[in-house]
Amino acid sequence: MRPAHVYANVSDEQYHQLVDALHRQWRVATRAVMILLSAGGMPASEIGALLHYDPATVRRWITRHDLEGLAGLPDRPRPGRPRLGSPRLGERIRTLLGTPRAWTTGRVWRALGRPRMSLRTVYRRLREQARRPRLIAKSDPDHDRVCAAIRERIAGLPAGSVVLAQDETHLDLLARVRACWTPTGVRHRVMTPGSNLRRTLHGAVNLATGAFHHHVSVRNVSVVLCYFLDMLLTAYPDAPIVAVICDNGTTHHSGITRRWLAAHPRLMLIEGAKYSPQDNPVERMWAVLKQHIANTAPTTMADRIRQAHAFFRHRTPDQNLTTTAPWTSP
Repeated sequence: MRPAHVYANVSDEQYHQLVDALHRQWRVATRAVMILLSAGGMPASEIGALLHYDPATVRRWITRHDLEGLAGLPDRPRPGRPRLGSPRLGERIRTLLGTPRAWTTGRVWRALGRPRMSLRTVYRRLREQARRPRLIAKSDPDHDRVCAAIRERIAGLPAGSVVLAQDETHLDLLARVRACWTPTGVRHRVMTPGSNLRRTLHGAVNLATGAFHHHVSVRNVSVVLCYFLDMLLTAYPDAPIVAVICDNGTTHHSGITRRWLAAHPRLMLIEGAKYSPQDNPVERMWAVLKQHIANTAPTTMADRIRQAHAFFRHRTPDQNLTTTAPWTSP
């Protein structure tokens, strides 16, 4: 009696392990199988589909065998120093990083048993398996409700109204140091002019046109905020309502600001969700500004302020819209 057909019972994980082995430690044997299947009349396209290789790769090994025989199937010597660390090293690194801990390159190297490789090599292997953590805001529990309310208020504005996003940041005299490329053997040194000085920079972007308005002041106080809001009203004299979306800073709901808003009903100040800086498009403008002035050390605070003015003066409205990307914000 003819026996029943028997098929291998292989899970998806086992199947991928087999394919991976055919491409790694058993790759020379796989090339020999290619030759046998080709000698049996199977075309390169079918061999490639069976063994998970490109048909061009199959043809290359068939040609290599025809020219050199079995001696042509093993890997040829490769120039340069062999790679340090086997594929299992990556698995061990992923296993280590799965344990919550402040993993540094040195700690990973020690936890791996101090392998015979430099910390720079360990760093490169880490970059292949992981990335650094990212700080995120804790956000407002009512974030979605607040954003929906903002959208409703904006949709209910009369025709011709202007909508702006507003925020403030600080300009420091001391340089913000960022990573950059320098020639080998030369360390980039950023000279400091002395003690630090700080100025407040208010900014607002028109979410429709991309026009950016800014003002530099000595301190971030309510009077300065009211002055900046008055600048926005002056910039749009024909708008029935100038809606300004801002964060929950103390100056935005202080007594001085509330009295100023009561005396200027044409300006509508809309506070966004708490702990949600990612919602404010102007935050992205500040990031580009600080990247622009990074690693520069002007001698006076006036020079630093001129840097900021020049940055905004040479930007177009389209560039402002691309940077702030208001379509990604609620």
